[in-house]
Amino acid sequence: MSTTFSSLDAWLTHLESAHPVGIDMGLERIGKVRDALQLQFACPIITVGGTNGKGSTCAILESILLRAGYTVGCHTSPHLLEFNERARINGAIATDAELLLHFEAVEAARHRFAEPISLTYFEFTTLAIMHLFAARGFDAVILEVGLGGRLDAVNILDTDCAIITSIDIDHTEYLGDTREKIAFEKAGIFRAGKPAICADPLPPQTLIDHAERIGANLWLFGRDFRYEGQAGSERQQWSYVGPTLRRSALAYPALRGANQLINTSAALAGLEALRDRLPVSAQDIRLGLANVELPGRFQVLPGKPAIVLDVGHNPHAAAVLAQNLGNMGFFPYTYAVFGSMRDKDIAGVLQHLKGEIDHWCVTDMPTPRAASAEDLETALREVGVVDGPDGSVTRHASPAEAFQDALKRASDNDRIVVFGSFYTVAGVMAYRKSQHH
Repeated sequence: MSTTFSSLDAWLTHLESAHPVGIDMGLERIGKVRDALQLQFACPIITVGGTNGKGSTCAILESILLRAGYTVGCHTSPHLLEFNERARINGAIATDAELLLHFEAVEAARHRFAEPISLTYFEFTTLAIMHLFAARGFDAVILEVGLGGRLDAVNILDTDCAIITSIDIDHTEYLGDTREKIAFEKAGIFRAGKPAICADPLPPQTLIDHAERIGANLWLFGRDFRYEGQAGSERQQWSYVGPTLRRSALAYPALRGANQLINTSAALAGLEALRDRLPVSAQDIRLGLANVELPGRFQVLPGKPAIVLDVGHNPHAAAVLAQNLGNMGFFPYTYAVFGSMRDKDIAGVLQHLKGEIDHWCVTDMPTPRAASAEDLETALREVGVVDGPDGSVTRHASPAEAFQDALKRASDNDRIVVFGSFYTVAGVMAYRKSQHH
């Protein structure tokens, strides 16, 4: 008996409890529902995987393609404030009404079998968003991988261009504990005869071998494409150099941070690979880069004290965050609002950031996967953080409370960094939003 709900919230609440397996690896179940839905796309599909930088790369591609006049569907995850952020239609977040019909379609398709097929929350919602995109007949569709690649729900569609941004150790319980194993999982989005773009400067051999074995058209950063020009050059410009195209005198992307040139290069390589089907001009690229926005990616809020939001949650992201904080100039004290999932390399994250942060406001978070504030304090004591005028650790029940504590103690010239998880940033964003109404 298929269920139906009159609101998106009711659907999402139902899906959170409907299929108890959080992540059930394998594409067989979802593949059957895809076929029952007859999901088909006439337009190019760009699939973006990687440990860090996926969301930024999707946003850059979307921004440039929209400037070029194309219609674009973009699926990203997770969301910060509302589920609808996962589906963007021509740059705008999909409405409940736009999504509802497609939730119903997935539910009906799942019941076309003698034994209804169970789907995880991510599988169900990804299918619904794909079905919405297929119905719209876009010029281009951009899909961000949820986890890994090979067995991720996004991989039920054959990509026309696969992009892998970075390969670092994260989600070890699902993807393996070495860069070689993780790279193999991520390379699962590659397809025979299609461009496979890897922006990681040190790609594991497993990724190269897999691309060769299936006959994908592999583009490696540093070998096939690269960027030139540094921040701090007089005119703040850089160039993209690809196998057949050079894009010179580009401005820095509006997304801040040290790794954005790598993400942008990956996006430009993808567009170069697809240029027969989706041509873009130099001006489209300039305007696209100038206008790209992505909440929570080293996002510096206007006003005093300076507030930085960053969803980074592994050592690689922490190293980039530390570099970006170092480039911001002088602040007497830096306060951190920090929460993390239990399965992260917390010690590795702290190692990179302990030199940039004085006062730590650590927090519990509303999910059983979270490390407790006590765990985080213990980890900070282990890397040598002591209480005094120049350092402290305080424990809080929620990101909002930790943020209020930091705001109370910080002077106008200090800064507050909110990081460690999507939940940490979302908690503070929701609190700030409630204060502004």
